Amino acid sequence: MSTDRYPFREIEAKWQGIWEETKQFRVREDPSRPKFYCLEMFPYPSGRIHMGHVRVYAIGDLLARYKWMRGYNVLHPMGWDAFGLPAENAAIEHGVHPVIWTYENIDYMRTQLVKMGISYDWGREVTTCDPAYYRWEQLIFIRMLERGLAYRRRSTVNWCPSCQTVLANEQVEEGRCWRCDSEVTPREIDGWFFKITSYAEELLAWCDRLPGWPERVLTMQRNWIGKSEGAEFDLPVEGHPDLSIRVFTTRPDTVFGMMYAVLAPEHPLVDRIVTHPAEREAVARFRAEVARQSEIERTAADRPKRGLRLSARVVNPFNGAPMPLFLADYVVMGYGTGAIMAVPGEDERDWEFAEQHGLPIIETVKRPDGWSGKAYTGDGVKINSAFLDGLTVAEAKRRATDWLVSRGLGIAKINYRLRDWGISRQRYWGAPIPVLYCDACGMVPEAEENLPVTLPRDVQLSGKGGSPLANVASFVNATCPRCGGRARRETDTMDTFVESSWYFLRYCSPGYDRGMFERSAAEYWMPVDQYIGGIEHAVLHLLYARFYTKVLRDLGLTNIDEPFIALLSQGMVIKDGAKMSKSKGNVVSDDFVREKYGADTGRLFELFAAPPEKDLEWNDQGIEGASRFLNRVWRFVLGRLTELGGGEAPLPDHAGAAAVPTPTTEAGRAFRRTIHETIRRVTDDLEREFHFNTAIAAIMELFNALQTFEAASGDGSGAAPERAALLREAIETMLLLLGPFCPHVTEELWSRLGHAESLFKQRWPVADPAALQKTEVTVVVQVDGKVRGRLLVDVDSADDRIRQLALGDDRVRPWVERRRVEKVVVVPNRLVNIVTRA
Repeated sequence: MSTDRYPFREIEAKWQGIWEETKQFRVREDPSRPKFYCLEMFPYPSGRIHMGHVRVYAIGDLLARYKWMRGYNVLHPMGWDAFGLPAENAAIEHGVHPVIWTYENIDYMRTQLVKMGISYDWGREVTTCDPAYYRWEQLIFIRMLERGLAYRRRSTVNWCPSCQTVLANEQVEEGRCWRCDSEVTPREIDGWFFKITSYAEELLAWCDRLPGWPERVLTMQRNWIGKSEGAEFDLPVEGHPDLSIRVFTTRPDTVFGMMYAVLAPEHPLVDRIVTHPAEREAVARFRAEVARQSEIERTAADRPKRGLRLSARVVNPFNGAPMPLFLADYVVMGYGTGAIMAVPGEDERDWEFAEQHGLPIIETVKRPDGWSGKAYTGDGVKINSAFLDGLTVAEAKRRATDWLVSRGLGIAKINYRLRDWGISRQRYWGAPIPVLYCDACGMVPEAEENLPVTLPRDVQLSGKGGSPLANVASFVNATCPRCGGRARRETDTMDTFVESSWYFLRYCSPGYDRGMFERSAAEYWMPVDQYIGGIEHAVLHLLYARFYTKVLRDLGLTNIDEPFIALLSQGMVIKDGAKMSKSKGNVVSDDFVREKYGADTGRLFELFAAPPEKDLEWNDQGIEGASRFLNRVWRFVLGRLTELGGGEAPLPDHAGAAAVPTPTTEAGRAFRRTIHETIRRVTDDLEREFHFNTAIAAIMELFNALQTFEAASGDGSGAAPERAALLREAIETMLLLLGPFCPHVTEELWSRLGHAESLFKQRWPVADPAALQKTEVTVVVQVDGKVRGRLLVDVDSADDRIRQLALGDDRVRPWVERRRVEKVVVVPNRLVNIVTRA
């Protein structure tokens, strides 16, 4: 085998074969060892893995291999988030059945992951479109239905009248269908929901008990849950004694600054309040305009607010003053009551709207001195507020709420922005919802012994006309499990987020056929110790997984409260100024990188180019540099095998790096100090902060020091056991530290050194405290605060000795000899500060 260039194709195939043959990464529960559950978010089998995907798998593999070497029993599984709309689209566009398309992609992507050398336990692979998987979430759906945590109601969806189908939010582009460009309209349909709002308070409270999560992600979850404390009360509609509008506010102290009220355009009271034909036409036009916007667009803080003033007015119950009533796009039905009181003096959004419509503004909180802004949202003393004047904001909130409650006009209220999780999808390629509709019995859950309810294969997919399942008679027509009569199956399928809300539990016992998972296995492995995935999943997937885990706990299936102890949200891979993706045409194929440079080179580049939480800019020069480094390591180690005794009798298993007695020369001691400082640096970078890039930099510095020491200490001929021992310790340490980053090349070189057992069954190096001790230190000498010299002295030298050396130093003497030395301050092992006067 060539020693000139690293033959990565041969070496990578060799070690991948050995790892598979020996089942090196297959694990079982072992109570005698600490466990570590390392998990990357499983992929959708879209067809090909590119270098934008590789980053997350490289991070997970690095951590898994590192923990193996630290003595942990590591669970590192992989599977496939296999349901989803792209499979249906492929079927429509290319005439390939979703089952065939999905499993062909899985086979290809699995091969790619194996060729990357990722340390997965492939014996635990799960595929969510397998009925053996989704049968269990159908059972949990029934349990949730029994407890009121799953329910059916009407909701508004995006409807394409041309395609005759429901569109997901991401399929609506500027108010039009992504496929046919028709204008999308809102439509009400019946759908299924999970009652995640019942867990809102617990989900919020646990955000303060996840120290291993990035604060950015926790903030996003807190904001999504959106807890608000305030008051709810009625605004009578002037001239309509039977009508009032319920509003919620977090600032009841500002009621005397209420200048107008706003209804969401879709509020059900609008049709009762608006009776004149011309005004109804204006309302219909406004509603149609608003319907073209997503909720995110409507509520965005940085966009203009649009409103329609109605002829009706409402009355402020605190002072009896009539106020204008508007419809506005920035108020939505899903939060609070779908109506707000507007206080432009203390709300920036209301201020902008009031200015736009020429409405008066009353300040109800005294501004700080020098205030020059518009709306004031800070604390202060109440003004222009009748019986609330002189109170602080907090005091006035309580007083105003008490006033409402005492008169029966309102209540104290806590609201959440979080809404129940709509899980219905009018799609084929998803888990069927296990419900039937019987003329005699009504809505009936499927009998448990009939689960799973499986998808039929004989389905026509056109992308039009709602759920394709509705046209499959063999699926729709069924028998009622309660009365035995004729029944019709539910044709909606579940949101794919349901499958990804518990897959991590299934990995604990993927072959278990008596339940979702074997409880004893889940109690050993769960929760996940390190979860890794993109920031784009910061809210929905992670929040749904947290909710579903709590539901399973309350159903008695598990005892864990949270699924993930720690979370790493890796940054994106950027190329040509944009996120690497097939839709942008800027992907770099993993196959291409592996064929040209090898898997280890691709991994090394992506782990070195940027900290894991930051975006990574792809560049060809960087990957060329990673390739050059690995080739240098390859040539250096193979070129010293004779001196190091490589290829002789196998060394003891679990030996780690070779032990070395204390060197007799200063150069030897300094070099060994560098070895052990590197161990400490790399360990700290991996263990504490995930600074993979600086860990790699430290390994590269060790390699440079190794080359320098080897060149300076002779050719190794004659009696030079100390040199050989130090070289071997340095090389073996370097390979052990580099192993989790570049597993193939390090395994090969480790075996060439004479080791019979895998590098990843060795102990992770531990820095030797004795080697880290310095006998000499450099002390900086300052004169009147400026550096004038440096001294190399013995560690812990006496202060008097340090003063004498500093004052006598040739570089320092010119700065003190014509001045009076007033004081000499010695900071041991660090600094001498000489203070002088003319």
